[in-house]
Amino acid sequence: MDTKLGGFMDNLLANASVSVIFSLLGFALLFIGYKVLDMLTPTKLSESIFAQGNMAAAIMAGSFIIGLALIIAQAVS
Repeated sequence: MDTKLGGFMDNLLANASVSVIFSLLGFALLFIGYKVLDMLTPTKLSESIFAQGNMAAAIMAGSFIIGLALIIAQAVS
């Protein structure tokens, strides 16, 4: 009985660690993608969104992040 529980716990820990690694990889890729988008735009996106209240810039950045997150999720899985 202990060997089944031990094998289950080993499998659970292995799967949990792989999930954490892939989620960190996904966040890193998403952050890098946002920074690339920020470099490609004529103004700083964060300043344009938060300081100036530019709704169009917020929609563009949000759409980009959602699209990139979908691509990263499919690539990682």
